[in-house]
Amino acid sequence: MKSDFKFSNLCGTVYKQGNLIFTPDGNSVLSPVGNRLTVFDLVNNKATTFPYENRKNIDRIALSPNSTLLISVDEDGRALLVNYNRQVVLHHFNFKTKVYDLQFSPDGKYFAVTHGKQIQVWRTPGFHREFAPVVLHRTYTGHYDDVVSISWSPDSRFFITTSKDMSARIYSINPIEGFVPVTLSGHRDAVIGAWYSKEQDRIYTVSKDGALFEWRHQLINPKSQDDGEDDDEESAMEVDDGPRRWSAVQRHFFLQGHAKVVCAAYHAGSGMIVVGFSNGVFGIWELPSFNNIHTLSISQKKIDSVTINKTGEWLAFGASKLGQLLVWEWQSESYVLKQQGHFYDMNCLSYSSDGQSVVTGGDDGKVKVWNTVSGFCFVTFSEHSSRVTATEFAKNGQVVFSASLDGTVRAYDLVRYRNFRTFTSPTPVQFSSLAVDPSGEIVCAGSQNSFEIYVWSVQTGKLLDILAGHTAPISCLAFSPTSQFLASSSWDQTIRTWDVFGRGKSVESFQHQSEVLALAFRPDGKELCGSTLDGQLSFWDVENGLQTNVIHGRGDISGGRKATDKITAENSTSGKHFNSLCYTADGSCIIGGGNSKYVCIYDIKANILVKKWQISKNLSFDGTLEFLNSKNMTEAGPMDLIDDDDFSDLEDRQDNALPGTKDLSKRNVRPEIRTKAVRFSPTGRSWAAASTEGLLIYSLDDTLMFDPFDLEIDITPETILETLDERDYLKALVMAFRLNERQYIQRCYEAIPPADVKLVARQLPTKYLERLLKFIASYLEDSPHLEFHLIWCTSLLISHGKYLKDHSGEFLTVFRGLQKGVGKMHEDLAKVCNDNTYTLEYLLSQAEKS
Repeated sequence: MKSDFKFSNLCGTVYKQGNLIFTPDGNSVLSPVGNRLTVFDLVNNKATTFPYENRKNIDRIALSPNSTLLISVDEDGRALLVNYNRQVVLHHFNFKTKVYDLQFSPDGKYFAVTHGKQIQVWRTPGFHREFAPVVLHRTYTGHYDDVVSISWSPDSRFFITTSKDMSARIYSINPIEGFVPVTLSGHRDAVIGAWYSKEQDRIYTVSKDGALFEWRHQLINPKSQDDGEDDDEESAMEVDDGPRRWSAVQRHFFLQGHAKVVCAAYHAGSGMIVVGFSNGVFGIWELPSFNNIHTLSISQKKIDSVTINKTGEWLAFGASKLGQLLVWEWQSESYVLKQQGHFYDMNCLSYSSDGQSVVTGGDDGKVKVWNTVSGFCFVTFSEHSSRVTATEFAKNGQVVFSASLDGTVRAYDLVRYRNFRTFTSPTPVQFSSLAVDPSGEIVCAGSQNSFEIYVWSVQTGKLLDILAGHTAPISCLAFSPTSQFLASSSWDQTIRTWDVFGRGKSVESFQHQSEVLALAFRPDGKELCGSTLDGQLSFWDVENGLQTNVIHGRGDISGGRKATDKITAENSTSGKHFNSLCYTADGSCIIGGGNSKYVCIYDIKANILVKKWQISKNLSFDGTLEFLNSKNMTEAGPMDLIDDDDFSDLEDRQDNALPGTKDLSKRNVRPEIRTKAVRFSPTGRSWAAASTEGLLIYSLDDTLMFDPFDLEIDITPETILETLDERDYLKALVMAFRLNERQYIQRCYEAIPPADVKLVARQLPTKYLERLLKFIASYLEDSPHLEFHLIWCTSLLISHGKYLKDHSGEFLTVFRGLQKGVGKMHEDLAKVCNDNTYTLEYLLSQAEKS
């Protein structure tokens, strides 16, 4: 059993907080998801989460103009410098205060960061190794309150900052003779953004109260110079062609009722400004004419972040209250991307039979189905009116079942995307568990208040039987994969097996020492495992009813100490048990998760812990640390739980709660790190965990494959040709791919004899498989060597068929290119053959006549 599973992707969470940014090519959007970062490729329809983690939730991110360096800053001001292309952390550093904005200069030489009332400009690190890669260029002062945004001029010589002191200031990156930093004042609320126009002759500023000012750099005539000495809205600076000042020439207002401006973005190329409001509405205005292009409501909560891609066609919006991420194409008025995670915790998950889809259920009453390859949710069912406690796929993978505390079990059709069956009980009960038999004909659900198991027919929707016998809430149900037995676990310290298709009597009862929380069948159906409240895993022989093994996992699953715990994590009894179990595909190991930060996998035969994963290192969650720091304890309690946010909006300050109640959604109560469900993929190549962060997917690491050719340093055209002359065809081909010059790739490709193609194809590292297939697909249209290309295609497909099938989603575009090229050649050849057939028939007829 392989245990080198590594973090692969994070689904179920698309946006938490912070700012969104587009990549310079405009095809991908970067979104902070907790303390990780996800890249949504909008062209190839794929979401990828970076493997590194910040200490706490990410607040600001910035990407260099050439897409090489990424900086992510968390809530405390601790930053990571990351190589964006390789997804590797290069450096850690600390800004030592909350960062409101971070921007790279357009030329990429500097980046500016807010530092309280000051602005720090740092030099962008180079690509050679340095002791201190980040060097401070200058610190700029002048504001009287926190600086909230920074915007660079197109020539990278100046930048504008805005602050909560209701003003904006213009600074030069280097001292310029005669230039004095300029203050633009006149707004009546905090200024949240300021931008230069494309020609740098105008500046636009937007304040929180919905005012947009247009500033111009105008000549001062003597009259205005005399009258304007006491004017706070204008500031003068001397330039060569006479005295000039920045003057507010236009004042516009968005007029959105009582809604405040939360975020804004400006696209200099098209002169377009996008503004997001606190009521979930966004608007697009054309500047300088201030024409409203259109206004649209996209969320019920405030829009926290907005950004525009390089071409100005796509707008990205993030709403943290509902966890929404939207990409809108404003010209066609259509969504490019519309994703939302579970609003509250994710409770359960289940894999489809092919491992391509995962269904999850959450506290928000929604059932979502995710594609494991792309990382996107492709359908959401919201029929449940209460928390979803269990989800299951039917064997054929086209039907999803869900159980909820609203007293219903629902069946969904994944072909037509509809709820086609709703199963209910004669008296209202709350369902806590669910099981579907292997044929998909019978569905069972266990209740937590009547202690009974209800059995329905899927085809008719009728209640067939009610199984009674447990004396406490039922925690889990599972059908045997091979026989017709149903197993149920309960808080009455027993696991019972039932003959559902017989008389409905309890066949066997397995007694435990403590409450049973979860159970799982081995894939062959001969063994059963139960998890109890005392942290033990008990294994039972189903046929003989004998206990075969016990694993004591209490010490392994034990989590960290919560901020409000009075005793240490070692002495605490909470969280020292498994809430969810699943066997591996081969049945040799079992994986378990619980109310802690760990997921454990055990070898059953050897009775040992094989590996333990820590699902998150995010200190924004409760229970991540093993030991608490005493300096964070105050007389009023832990410092992390004291609500010190200075809410500036009236609606954020108002407390509408009833006396004595606490609104947990305000997040002054920190979410607790835990795993509510773990499942192995049927393919055995990955496993998923439904955690506080979202749906974490761990898979066997296929991307970082060892490539012996990477050890060679001197790859030049000369060495490639020398290798080719020595008839080392595979090495020459790989060297040509690493050099990435098409003429040398083509030369090496054509030099390989047809008889050796099968051998070279079999030995080719899978790392270069996609590039070779892409090359063949593009070369098919220009080259006359038809049979040679087809030999290559068949050899590669035969030699690497399993790998290509497992990664079919990644190679989809390549397969389409190959199909297109081969199809075109087939059409051309068919046309030539038809022409030749008619010519031969004509010649034969002429020969017969003569």
